[in-house]
Amino acid sequence: HGKENVDSRHNRGRGGDTTRFHTVNVAQPVRFSRKCPTGWHHYEGTASCYRVYLNGENYWDAVQTCQRVNGSLATFTADQELRFILAQEWDLEEKTFVRKDQRRFWVGYQYVITNRNHSLEGHWEVAYKGSSEVFLPPDPIFGTAMSENENVLCAQLQCFHFPTLRHHGLHSWYAENCYEKSSFLCKRSQTCVDIKDNIVDEGYYFTPKGNDPCLSCTCHNGEPEMCVAALCERPQGCQQYRKDPKECCKFTCLDP
Repeated sequence: HGKENVDSRHNRGRGGDTTRFHTVNVAQPVRFSRKCPTGWHHYEGTASCYRVYLNGENYWDAVQTCQRVNGSLATFTADQELRFILAQEWDLEEKTFVRKDQRRFWVGYQYVITNRNHSLEGHWEVAYKGSSEVFLPPDPIFGTAMSENENVLCAQLQCFHFPTLRHHGLHSWYAENCYEKSSFLCKRSQTCVDIKDNIVDEGYYFTPKGNDPCLSCTCHNGEPEMCVAALCERPQGCQQYRKDPKECCKFTCLDP
């Protein structure tokens, strides 16, 4: 209902006495601006965060890099999620490993070859156990750096740099030698991020990113819950001052 400094209301108590209520600094709804760490893209549909890593690594090294940030190589649960990924502009640099108008990323699937006759026959599998139910890619385009001894190939998702192609969802799936180096796409659950951009573990207290450095919340399922706000007295002996946007009850005096 808007901020009020002091709201005095008169009500009759049981004994006919006048009861006076003082409401000081009515709490406002809090809007949290981020659910992912810096550099990650948030998708509400799966409550997940995504990030492309450009430091070209083979598939197995990419798996470990994603695990170190509490994630995994990305898999997709629905076509809408894949379309979200394809539509993003990933701030890619020129050091990517393919043509400038095309981008390929390792993602969390592997192609298992079951027959090497006239054509390579096989099927897609999720590359790691414990994944939630995902859709599997269509038949792949096979990479050029294949070995006859390889029975498992790794998935690369190719998308396009040009905005019109991105937003039309055009893409291709490649089954590539797992030891080739490539950029890769990590996926992790949305998380609590504090006001200083640190990742907060489940169950811990933190101050969320937002406009109130005096808020203390509990991280629950990647969301700030059970928040409590501290109220600060204005600094004494200072007419003009500025609040510190990241420290509770910290002020800078602007007086001459």
